[in-house]
Amino acid sequence: MVPVLPPGEVEAPPADPFSITSAGPAAARPRIVKADATFGIFDRHGDILAGDPSPKGLFNADTRYLSHWELLLGGRRPLLLAASDASGATLLWTDLANPDLPPEPPDPARPAAIGLAHNLVHIERAKLLWSGGCCERLALRNHDLVPHRLRLTLRFAADFRDIFELRGHARAVRGQGSVALRPDGVDLLYRALDGRRSLTRIRLEPVPDRLDAGSAEYLIDLASGAEVVLHADIAIEPDAAERHPPARCFADGVAVDRERRAVRRRHAATVEPADRVHAGVIDRATADLDMLTTTTPQGPYPDAGIPWFTTPFGRDGLITALQAGWLDPELSLGVLRFLASTQATAVDPAAVAEPGKILHEMRAGEMARLGEVPFRRYYGSVDATPLFLMLAGSWLRQTGDLDAIRDLWPSLEAALEWIDRYGDADGDGFVEYTPDPDGLRNQGWKDSQDSVFHADGSLAEGTIALVEVQAYVHAARRAMARIARELGRTALAEAQEAAAERLRQRFEQAFWSERLGTYGLALDGAKRLCEVRSSNAGHALTGGIADPGRAASVATGLLSDDSFSGWGIRTLAAGEARFNPMSYHDGSVWPHDNALIAIGFARYGLRHGVLAVAEGILDAALSLDQYRLPELFCGFARAGRPEPTAYPVACSPQAWAASAPLGLVKACLGVAFDAARDTVRLHLPGLPGGLHGLAIRRLRLGEHEVDIVVRRVGDGVAVDVPRRTGRIQVVVVQ
Repeated sequence: MVPVLPPGEVEAPPADPFSITSAGPAAARPRIVKADATFGIFDRHGDILAGDPSPKGLFNADTRYLSHWELLLGGRRPLLLAASDASGATLLWTDLANPDLPPEPPDPARPAAIGLAHNLVHIERAKLLWSGGCCERLALRNHDLVPHRLRLTLRFAADFRDIFELRGHARAVRGQGSVALRPDGVDLLYRALDGRRSLTRIRLEPVPDRLDAGSAEYLIDLASGAEVVLHADIAIEPDAAERHPPARCFADGVAVDRERRAVRRRHAATVEPADRVHAGVIDRATADLDMLTTTTPQGPYPDAGIPWFTTPFGRDGLITALQAGWLDPELSLGVLRFLASTQATAVDPAAVAEPGKILHEMRAGEMARLGEVPFRRYYGSVDATPLFLMLAGSWLRQTGDLDAIRDLWPSLEAALEWIDRYGDADGDGFVEYTPDPDGLRNQGWKDSQDSVFHADGSLAEGTIALVEVQAYVHAARRAMARIARELGRTALAEAQEAAAERLRQRFEQAFWSERLGTYGLALDGAKRLCEVRSSNAGHALTGGIADPGRAASVATGLLSDDSFSGWGIRTLAAGEARFNPMSYHDGSVWPHDNALIAIGFARYGLRHGVLAVAEGILDAALSLDQYRLPELFCGFARAGRPEPTAYPVACSPQAWAASAPLGLVKACLGVAFDAARDTVRLHLPGLPGGLHGLAIRRLRLGEHEVDIVVRRVGDGVAVDVPRRTGRIQVVVVQ
């Protein structure tokens, strides 16, 4: 029963044990690089400063392996000239110059004397992440007319803190750290509470003049016009009992990274806007998605986001693939295969697992291994399983690859069985979840404690049936019907088509609110509708469950001033009881949410809505540092603000935010595939304001490719097909 509150009072949500209280990277505008499971967050100097409130460091497997890394010249920080990670997701370049420095050795009689005036020695600092660590190259060049002796110091430390500690979780006891010196560097070691030994090995070339447990020092004689190059190799080993990490060469790493990116480019189609600024947004989105993608034994998989979620998340990977997989079908296949390999096979209440359920989250850090947090392998998401089937259906429509689908079929059947048996445990036709007292209270994509509530602000209790989950289940059943027909399983196809239609009819009766003119947020345990205006209703269009006659009303509400901030659709409309533009899920703007809604608008032919959402989100990206869309931003109205207001602990980059511009391009062009008929369809294609044209190169359909060029002509667009292979047809519906 929903509690009755006195007038004017709103129930306070319970404390969320998994909320993030540490400052996030967005506030400091750091430089971020990643290679597979290893990522680094540095300040603009290329340093990691201990005590920095934002979570800088070198990380792997939910553990910080380097917590301090600082370059000093003459005991002072160099002057920053420029910092760029634009050349690649694994490579960071920093240009530095010397500050005013006293002479070396110092003269006690003249403590204020300047031995080297500023900006005479240039330091080119390059960092490369590869092969489980970080290589750094320091090149110092003397531009003065006379020689100089320089004292260069590297300070370092490793605290081996778990990512959940950095998120704000206090620990009563930690493991033991130790340091071992070698002639060419230092081993920083940590023995966790479960006995596992982790290692950060720092190798320095040439051998430093002085070395201790926390610093290395060089005295460098630099002639006029001369250059000296130093190398640091920071290798990490999550389980030092198995092996010691090998030495790596910076030049070798650059070559490996270049080849890796070339291979990725050959596999994926590209989006090429006609103007430079929009091209910058797409380039950043593509680079961030490439950076976040980790190679697994099953194929590529996008880690959810840096720094808090650099690990596989089922929902995040699936939505990322639904938004970006049309350009890179191998990404979608990698997601499907990885999630099939981690699909639950038994009932485990502690992990919220049941046979056929798709993974929510995997963690490898000390706190997860010890059970201090419940996420070592956790299945507490109600939507990942139907999203898994949706992605399989969309992937097959583009590739026509029945052999891969046959390999996945046992997992697809198991997922469908989970929907019927466990997802709809009470048999009312709706898939719901029961809040997890030890994990996530809410298990849709808005998984914060206070995200599901009634019109008076009281939290929904009991099992929860979310509006968007029913839409995903509807789309999943239709996808399984198509797949079953392709495989000759006619009876199953007909059964799923009938089940989808029954769900659609029940959904309209239970979720539509005449008072709101849109679909409600959820049904609580008593089957009472949460009559709240939220962005979740837009996903009813994404999943195709919405009545065509009601879709326009949903869109009108989402594009109203209460819901549309000017930068994007808010998660919750202004005026609702828990609306707060600074909240995580109750009034903020999430790029991926907007992209999925835009895809839904396109599905129902609501082109004006598609273009409005695309223009808002793309304008937000254009205003942000490096054109990088974060996980979310605050939902304040756009008027008078040059850029969206940052949400302080947002992940940036985040995979589904990075893929959002690519999903918006798909929505704007109304792209649909039919590999069985060799057809790419563009339904009511359009371009958002400010974008005059774009080209899509090497778009794949089955085994063939097509190039499509779209350019603005008056109020509409013209479509050209300059290249194609095979029998691909491009059908344009204007």
